[in-house]
Amino acid sequence: MHSKADEDLIRRALAVAAGALNTEDVPVGAVVLDADGVELAAACNAREAHSDPTAHAEILALREAAAKAGRWRLDGATLAVTVEPCTMCAGAIGLARVSRVVFGAWEPRTGAVGSLWDVLRDRRVLHRPEVVGGVLAEECVDLLTQFFANRRGHQAH
Repeated sequence: MHSKADEDLIRRALAVAAGALNTEDVPVGAVVLDADGVELAAACNAREAHSDPTAHAEILALREAAAKAGRWRLDGATLAVTVEPCTMCAGAIGLARVSRVVFGAWEPRTGAVGSLWDVLRDRRVLHRPEVVGGVLAEECVDLLTQFFANRRGHQAH
């Protein structure tokens, strides 16, 4: 079950995701808050912009948050992202010791936080954050649907 605060986090992540629309990147946004609810970082996908296969929104936001916090351990932090994290991002979230993950759209093809795999809640891993999925899922899916429809439209011309 999610809260109004979770919805506000996903709305913030959606606003951040819109930054990717200026590039060829899939519009995914991520926000990291510290234990007191202060925003440490926000990032959108930048794989195309940076020519970097690891430049997912979550990875970029975790890097920025750790740099601001002055430590790699993000105990007490919350990461909010518009789309269910992939295996790479789920692994990084666990390694960063993020305490809570909130995401919007489920990703049945690559999702690693409940859809295809559940990396973060696997009993075999040492760090298992709280996970809340499907928050404002429809709005998150709509942003992706529009992006891919526009992309197909441009490719047809």
